[in-house]
Amino acid sequence: MAEEKIVNAEETASEEIEVNTETAEKTEKTEKKDKKSSKKELDALKKEVEELKKAVEEKNEMFLRMAAEYENYRKRTAKEKEGLYGDAYIDAVTQLLPILDNLERAVAFSESGNLAEGVNLTLNMFKDTFTKMGVEEIVTENAEFDPNLHNAVMHIDDESFGENMIVETFSKGYKRGDKVIRYAMVKVAN
Repeated sequence: MAEEKIVNAEETASEEIEVNTETAEKTEKTEKKDKKSSKKELDALKKEVEELKKAVEEKNEMFLRMAAEYENYRKRTAKEKEGLYGDAYIDAVTQLLPILDNLERAVAFSESGNLAEGVNLTLNMFKDTFTKMGVEEIVTENAEFDPNLHNAVMHIDDESFGENMIVETFSKGYKRGDKVIRYAMVKVAN
């Protein structure tokens, strides 16, 4: 019986070894599968992270473009607003110019009296207002003809004047800054 116990013990031990070997092999296979699935999961997560990074980059680029477009829009509208104001200003001054011309003519024709003095005061006030508004007269006296500022309505050949010199001014010109409100109507020599 002791032999039987030894044989049984040996058989049990050998069965345990087989079971342990099978368990070890199964565990090893499971670990390999887990490693493969972990690697696949890791690769999938890396791919997902890359896709998310690209999406964030695209959104960021889109945001930057929109911000730049808005800034350009803001600048453009401010410039347009300034242009509209300037154009309205010039339109108003243009309407006042014939009045100024008539006041200057009245002063030139009236030699003395209260009328001349009153018109002169009005004329001076008018000119002061133009100065405050930034409107200035275009120089024509002893000036050379400039097509950007003057409108030549007559031409004479006279050697006593230099070439392209303004001889006579029919209507004064005015400008505000670089923008001409009305060109000076002049007679040009040579």
